[in-house]
Amino acid sequence: MQPEQAGDKPCAGFSSKRTGVGASGLAARLAGVKLEIVLSKPIPPWILAGGFVLTCAAGSINAVGFLGMHHQAISHMSGTVTVLSNELATGQFSLAWYAVMVVLAFFTGSVLSAVIIRQSALKLGRRYGVALMLESVLLIVASRLLAHGDYMGECLAAMACGLQNAMATHYSGAIIRTTHVTGIITDLGIAVGLKFTGEPIEKRRTGLLLVLLAGFFTGGILGSWGYTLLGFDTLLFPAALTGVAGGGYFAYKYFARRGMAES
Repeated sequence: MQPEQAGDKPCAGFSSKRTGVGASGLAARLAGVKLEIVLSKPIPPWILAGGFVLTCAAGSINAVGFLGMHHQAISHMSGTVTVLSNELATGQFSLAWYAVMVVLAFFTGSVLSAVIIRQSALKLGRRYGVALMLESVLLIVASRLLAHGDYMGECLAAMACGLQNAMATHYSGAIIRTTHVTGIITDLGIAVGLKFTGEPIEKRRTGLLLVLLAGFFTGGILGSWGYTLLGFDTLLFPAALTGVAGGGYFAYKYFARRGMAES
């Protein structure tokens, strides 16, 4: 008899005959266990508070855009792209150019966010403070330009929203968008549908989505109310929110590092 080669006999621990699960199946199960562990972790308070503040800021910006910028959404681009399509189809090329500028401004804001933060996963320690302070400056300048009838103010407001929306795109399996609620409402609808079918839902993730939705709704109310009283100066409210959030993030990082150094 010839000696049995090591490569001729599968390892018992990973044999599909013994376990009924191949290597790919085992990897999938392990990935599922890892995801379940991640989703079971409590969501840190700073994420809930930050999410509410950012969606509140976006909701107020969008309200100002709807009331003062040709009934055009600023915090998301679906409506703007539709306006662009309509203006091109009807031959209003000069107006279409303005829509193109807004879309490009939002896109540029997303590019700046990626350059500053460099990662899409939400994690404490990244340069969110820099991005938030820049957003605050953009909104302040936008409010001044719009108050004087300069269309570039609308572009800067869109750039601020693009910057914010790209700051973090996911956390613990949840897709995070802080400048619009279409995905949030979709995910909440999926959760309700799963509940009806008896499937388990991740309550902490659902709670995060509800916080984001509440923030956007609150911002919309404050933005609409503010615009009737202050006009485009209402943009100073989200500018203050993002500026304070950026400063608070810098302070949090400083004291966290100081505590680690002393321990």
